[in-house]
Amino acid sequence: MSISSPPMQRVSVHGGHSGEFCCHAEDPLEEIVRAYIDRGFAWFGVTEHMPPPENRFLYPDEIAAGFDAESLYERFVRYMNEARRLQRKYAPAVRMLVAFETEAYSGALAYAQTLRRRFQPDYILGSVHHVNDLPIDATPDQYFESAEISGGVDALYCDYFDRQHEMIDALQPEVVGHFDLIRIFDADYPARLKRPEIWQRIQRNLALIQKHDLILDFNVRAMMKGMAEPYVAATILDAARRMGIAVVPGDDSHGIQSVGLHMDQGMALLQKAGFDTCWRLPSGGRATPAGKEA
Repeated sequence: MSISSPPMQRVSVHGGHSGEFCCHAEDPLEEIVRAYIDRGFAWFGVTEHMPPPENRFLYPDEIAAGFDAESLYERFVRYMNEARRLQRKYAPAVRMLVAFETEAYSGALAYAQTLRRRFQPDYILGSVHHVNDLPIDATPDQYFESAEISGGVDALYCDYFDRQHEMIDALQPEVVGHFDLIRIFDADYPARLKRPEIWQRIQRNLALIQKHDLILDFNVRAMMKGMAEPYVAATILDAARRMGIAVVPGDDSHGIQSVGLHMDQGMALLQKAGFDTCWRLPSGGRATPAGKEA
């Protein structure tokens, strides 16, 4: 008689944006934490965005809400305090990790290091949302404006992966967020990813992730936005598997309604691709099997 393997645990290495601490999300953080518990997650990380070091990097919704760089820092302090309180409160029910998501625009990497030293998060999620100091995931207009500065969409991809490499090298984040976010407004991304000057950069960045034994976020929020596959795309995912890189699902939730959305589909994709589904846990600079302490 064969013995069936245990079911995959629901986890999220990139989750927990809240309307309380993020202008483009919804719902209080505590309600989102309860939603993760109610939906059967074994562990998850809350990963609110770092504040900007200066006002020129504010998003329009933050400006409309009356924030500046100083007040966003104050909100970040409240976030870290509240997240630690919730971590203690719900420890009997779930393993909750307190993290933050980085940026990579001018000045962000040094500031992220300062925040990391000051607040001692359980891990950081290293993400790139800007190229040429313009957001590339907010609107198509800004995406193609940044592409024009780079010299075309191919060059934009190259600049994105160069910026990502700089971020990974400087921060060595325990988790690398939505690795190929640059394809967000590019319908031709399957062919573009294979172009030699782009694929070489992808391989280089994966090699750095492998060197530092970091985790790749398998970000299923892409599917909520109508993408055919999560970030990471299948071609990159296959390369990561062959290199032995740990890939862990993240729902990148922005409110109660998106907690766990498409997570089961994402986990099934990783299982089919041959990844270890005893999901690795980011903890204090090194990854450990779920359920074990670092």
